[in-house]
Amino acid sequence: MKRRLQIVAVALAFGFALSGCGNDSGQSSGSASAGTTKSTKSTKESGMDMQEAAERSDGMLDAVLKEIDPEVQWAHGPTTTGSCDVTRRRTVMTIVSAERRQSFLDQVEKFWRKSDYRIKAKNNDKEFPAVYAQTKAGFGISVSFRGKGQAFFEADSPCVKESKVADSTSKPNGPAYEGVYPLPRPNVHSDYWSTGTS
Repeated sequence: MKRRLQIVAVALAFGFALSGCGNDSGQSSGSASAGTTKSTKSTKESGMDMQEAAERSDGMLDAVLKEIDPEVQWAHGPTTTGSCDVTRRRTVMTIVSAERRQSFLDQVEKFWRKSDYRIKAKNNDKEFPAVYAQTKAGFGISVSFRGKGQAFFEADSPCVKESKVADSTSKPNGPAYEGVYPLPRPNVHSDYWSTGTS
């Protein structure tokens, strides 16, 4: 009887120790500013790897940038990887004036809602506004304004199978700035987006 209790106690202790392993749903990496919680239900279990997740992120970023009217010029930001996730970035090179930032965000948010993304948070700061969203598959995507009114897009994958990640094949619609980091401040004038700037 005493031996049986010892076996049960060891089995329970081992079970509790294992229960802390492999719980990927709470893992978070990439950009904390995107406010995303990594989820693996529809990605890791379906076999998606980091390269496939990067390609999906590229598709999400391509789609939203194509929706902005009039068009803005953009360049690739750095790609970063964690132990099981990847973040793709795009930097807007068009000058977006303070008067036009809300219109810019409204177009982005409208497209994300139409795409059935969940809006997780909004920052209504006049100088540095931002919108954070998430797809049903657990991908986070955000747009934020930072120094000199430059807009930045980020797409964060959930936790997926580890793999190598190649550079994005999406072609910027302006200079590529390959090997340049940090990228220049916005330097492309738009009759619409740059209204009110000198």
